[in-house]
Amino acid sequence: MALDDYKLLGRSGLRVSPLSLGTMTFGSEWGWGADGNEARRIFDLYVDRGGNFLDTAVNYTDGGAERLLGTFIADKRERIVLATKFTMARDPGNPNSGGNHRLNMVRSVEQSLKQLGTDRIDLLYLHAWDMTTRPDEVMRALDDLVRSGKVLYLGICNTPAWRVAQMQTLADIRGWSSFVALQIEYSLVERTVEHELLPAAAALGLGVLPWSPLGGGVLTGKYSLADVEDSQEAAVSATRKGVIASSGHLNRRAIDIANEVRTVAEEADSTPSRVALAWTLANPAVVSPIIGARTLAQAEDNLKALDLALTPEQLDRLDRISAPVPVFPARFTQRPLVQQLIFGGAAVERRD
Repeated sequence: MALDDYKLLGRSGLRVSPLSLGTMTFGSEWGWGADGNEARRIFDLYVDRGGNFLDTAVNYTDGGAERLLGTFIADKRERIVLATKFTMARDPGNPNSGGNHRLNMVRSVEQSLKQLGTDRIDLLYLHAWDMTTRPDEVMRALDDLVRSGKVLYLGICNTPAWRVAQMQTLADIRGWSSFVALQIEYSLVERTVEHELLPAAAALGLGVLPWSPLGGGVLTGKYSLADVEDSQEAAVSATRKGVIASSGHLNRRAIDIANEVRTVAEEADSTPSRVALAWTLANPAVVSPIIGARTLAQAEDNLKALDLALTPEQLDRLDRISAPVPVFPARFTQRPLVQQLIFGGAAVERRD
C-alpha cells in the first residue's frame, strides 16, 4: 500500500488514506509534543506522500494542535479530509464546557472552526460517551450541524458498542445523519474491542480507525519490565511515560507482547513500530490507523509500515501472544457442548 491508495470510510463515499496523521503531539503545551517547526515537517512529509486524512480535537495541547494545523492546511484545504472531536472540557471549572450536550457541541465546533481557520469540519467525532446526555439530544444536534454545512460527516469514539448501535439505529429510523466512522483504541496490547465494538462496526457500516496502534509507545520496544507502573494520576502527565502509565499499558503482559513484536521485527529486517502497525493494517475491518509522531524520524518509520507484509506464521504468533480472554456470552456459546446443543451436530454455515 501507499498513502495515496485511498480507502472508503464506512458507508460513505469519502476517500481517505490508509494511515491517518494524528496531531495530539502537535504543540508543546503539554510538555512532550513537537514544536511548531517539527510538527510542520511531519505534516509536510505526510501530505507530500499523498496522505489526506488528518485527525485532531478541540482540546489537544489546549487548542495548540488545531491552531498549528490551521496554518499548515491553509493552502491545501481542498486536498485534506479534516477530522476533529468534541466532548472534552475547553474551560476547566465550567461544567458546560465539556460533555456531549448540544451547548458544548455547538460551542466546541465554533471554537474548532476558529482555531482551524476553516469553514467546515469534514468529519466530526463525539470524543467519548459522557454518561449523562440523552442519545436523541446528541443525534439531533449532530444532524443540525450537518444540515448547517458546518460538518459533513459524523463519527464516534470511546463509546460502548450497545450505545453506538442505539444511536445509529435512532438516526436511521428518524432520517438523521448517521455515523460513518468508529475511532477506538486498538493494538496488540488492546484487543478487547474485538468482543463487541469491531463486530458492531461491521454490522452498522462504520469504518474503524484505531488510535494508539503502538500501544502508546509500548510496542516500539522502548520500555522494559523495569518500567512497569500503574499510575492513577488524573492530570495529563508532563512525560510520555507518565501518560502511558496512566493508560494502564505499562504492565508485564504488554512488555511480553512488545518483546515478541521485537523478535518479529528482527526476523523481518524491520522495526517494532512498523510490525505493530502492519499487524493492525492486516485486519480487514480497519480503514486507517492513526499515527502520532513527535519527530520526523518517527513519522518516517511509521509510514514505512505500509511496505511491510507479515507472514501468516508471524501474524499467528502475534495473535496468540496477545489474544484477549473470551467474555460472556461468547465464552459460553462457543463451548463445544453449547454448539452441539444449538446445531444438533449438523454442519451449518455461520455468519459473523
